[in-house]
Amino acid sequence: MDQPADDRAVSPSRTSRLFLMALALAAGLVAVDQLTKWWAVGLAGRAPINVIGELVRFRLTYNPGAAFSIGTEYTWVLTLFAAAAVGTITYVARRVTSRAWAVGFGLMLGGAATHLLDRLFREPGFARGHVVDFIDYGPFVGNVADIALVVGVAVMFVLNLRNIPVSGPAAKASPDRSDDAA
Repeated sequence: MDQPADDRAVSPSRTSRLFLMALALAAGLVAVDQLTKWWAVGLAGRAPINVIGELVRFRLTYNPGAAFSIGTEYTWVLTLFAAAAVGTITYVARRVTSRAWAVGFGLMLGGAATHLLDRLFREPGFARGHVVDFIDYGPFVGNVADIALVVGVAVMFVLNLRNIPVSGPAAKASPDRSDDAA
C-alpha cells in the first residue's frame, strides 16, 4: 500500500537528512568562525579597522564572560553551559521535520559549538578560555558565531510565531496551508 505524500514528508529518512543538513551547517559555521577568529588574532596591537566608518569596525577583544561580558569570573561555568547547549541542541535537532527548523538548529549548534571550542582551548587555559570577539558595531563587539546565534534565535522565534512545530503531525499539513512547515 502506498503512503500518502504527506507521510513521506516526515519519514525517518527525511528527518535524518534534515539533521545532517543542520550538522553540516553547524560544521561550516564552526569552520568560518574559527578561521575569522584566527585572522582576527592577527589584529593584536593594531588600531581598529573601520569597515563602515566608525559604525562597524574590526577590533580584537577577548571575552571571558557571556553576552555583554556578564559573569567574567565564572568562565568555567559558561563552559559547562556551552557543553550542555551543544548536547541539548543536537538531541532536539534530531527530530526536525522542517528545513527552516534545521537551519535554525544548525545556526544555534554551530554558534554554541564554536564558543565551546573557544572556552575549552583558548588562553588562559582548558575550560577557562576566552572567546575571541572582533566585530565592533556600536556598543557591542562580537564574532561570526554571535551573529549566527542571533539569526538562529530569530528563525526559531518566527517559526514559533507561525506555529510551525519542530516535529510532529502538524508538519504533515497540506501544501496549500499558509502555516505549512518551510
